[in-house]
Amino acid sequence: MSSATADRVLAPIGTAGKLFAFGLDVGRSLFKRPFQTREFLQQAWFIASVTIVPTALVAIPFGAVIALQVGGLIKQFGAQSFTGSASVLAVVREAGPIATSLLIAGAGGSAIAADMGARKIREELDAMMVLGIDPIQRLVVPRVLACMLVAVFLNGLVSVVGVMGGYFFNVVLQDGTPGAYLASFTALAQLPDLYQGMAKALVFGLIAGIVAAYKGMNAAGGPKGVGDAVNESVVITFMLLFVVNFVMSAIYFQLVPPKTG
Repeated sequence: MSSATADRVLAPIGTAGKLFAFGLDVGRSLFKRPFQTREFLQQAWFIASVTIVPTALVAIPFGAVIALQVGGLIKQFGAQSFTGSASVLAVVREAGPIATSLLIAGAGGSAIAADMGARKIREELDAMMVLGIDPIQRLVVPRVLACMLVAVFLNGLVSVVGVMGGYFFNVVLQDGTPGAYLASFTALAQLPDLYQGMAKALVFGLIAGIVAAYKGMNAAGGPKGVGDAVNESVVITFMLLFVVNFVMSAIYFQLVPPKTG
């Protein structure tokens, strides 16, 4: 194997290691003072402003599709009374965190990567380090915390809108009864399911913020490099989110026994 081929093969491993080290640096910088409160609030407001409307619009078809698929499947077994519970489980456990994370990564994460990349090619980050200012503590930490905070709130929004959409489509299109749909919420669902969804959203927001900031701060090659960094940050975040989602779901099912009807 030639050295060039070996470099191409080992490059993803090196990138993963650098990304993990960058995440550790961000975690260590969380406890440094002073905390950039104004930057944090500005970033949280910006991320929420660019994601809240798309998230609400995406949540409606998510809830509708889940209600239609689950309702049709359960109807074949004659268990229509569990349609509401199954729909709520699907939205709260999986659809809510996934939809939230995709929009956080696609809208908020891409904006963070573009902003950090622009600062990198303008050499603002180098100038900050020359002045003794840590870019991670000053710029990255507020953005990562903003992604985590907004992700948790957006997950709640997706859960509420998704459940309402599922209720509407089940009652209107599948001739379900409102009372049976609402009464079945507690048949299979339990409070830890909600906690799991919130924990997923929190972790997904953390990953989206760290990956976006890392790719932006390592952009090179001018404006084209910034565009490449934005694309790479979104793709890498999506891949990590699905892997982490599987791992967290598997751990949850091992720790929390399912509720029987």
